[in-house]
Amino acid sequence: MQNTGFFWDEKCFWHSGGNYALTAPVGGLVQPLASGGLPENPETKRRLKNLLDVTGLAGEIDCLSVETVTFEDLNRIHPASYLENFKTLSDAGGGEMGLRTPFGAGGYEIAALSAGLVKGALLSVLQGQHDNAYALSRPPGHHCLPDWSNGFCLLANIAIAIEAAKAESLVRRIAVVDWDVHHGNGTESIFYDREDVLTISIHQERNYPPDTGHVADRGNAAGEGYNLNIPLPAGAGHAAYLHTMDRIVAPALHAYKPGIIIVACGFDASGVDPLSRMLCSAETYRLMTRQLLQTANEVCDGRVVMAHEGGYSEVHVPFCGHAVLQEMSGSNIDAGDAMGARIAGQQPNAKMEKVFMDVIEDIAAACDL
Repeated sequence: MQNTGFFWDEKCFWHSGGNYALTAPVGGLVQPLASGGLPENPETKRRLKNLLDVTGLAGEIDCLSVETVTFEDLNRIHPASYLENFKTLSDAGGGEMGLRTPFGAGGYEIAALSAGLVKGALLSVLQGQHDNAYALSRPPGHHCLPDWSNGFCLLANIAIAIEAAKAESLVRRIAVVDWDVHHGNGTESIFYDREDVLTISIHQERNYPPDTGHVADRGNAAGEGYNLNIPLPAGAGHAAYLHTMDRIVAPALHAYKPGIIIVACGFDASGVDPLSRMLCSAETYRLMTRQLLQTANEVCDGRVVMAHEGGYSEVHVPFCGHAVLQEMSGSNIDAGDAMGARIAGQQPNAKMEKVFMDVIEDIAAACDL
């Protein structure tokens, strides 16, 4: 068994968005949904914690919360003007910032707590308190730019945590592997000119944002070569994702030799996710985690932190997250996959699988791997 930290807080489930139907504002001919709100809702995350409790896996990992991050932590990434505007709107009952990123009263404090969970998870592993750690962070963060929120993201959680660790001189080189189905444009942008953070994003090509995440975007100046984008065509599934990890992600991590690996752990490449057209199952996420942990054992003493990002199927996210945490902790408690048989029956045929593998080989060549 591994000593796995699980950072969570009920208050993060209380983050609220606006009156939307999927991602369209309600009004005119857009009728409110019975369930209400954005796809980024508390139930995917709460149901993951519930499943951990019911299976007993929560009893085998170290479940804890932390304090919110400080203004100093936030200000290393976000300008004061952005933070002050966010706080003012939050104190006034909520509002909307950036590209359709709404929040309710207290949204600033909840977002700072979400960032705090990622920071706490990262520092706990770097300081040797846990072998690895998972942050059930909400709201997510990988789309947020320093002065522009979008994609449900209000603060750049992973970047904030990285800069906090660097401020304490805990690590020099960090790798971020983003397997959320949407391009990690915020994290990429923040570290694009730097060589001390390797950013790797596996995403559905032209999903969101549709104008970022290109293979040719490799970094700039000192950061040239330290950004890898892996845009997979819609319909990619279990085999394509595992081949991507083996053919591109693992070799890149071996070459870079980071002190720790952070995963932007979105579960929206699920075969039943409403915001993607991919075909991953809980077993896909289990085996990707296994591959990543093996690589981490070889390059950074097994130090891995998962920061929860997207994933919008209330039914499937809990099973995907449970599989990841079972693998991280080495537990024998298996929740299975309620959607596994359905997703297995939809995997690409041999002809399409060959197309996906050829795309992955082309990307590997473009990334000099």
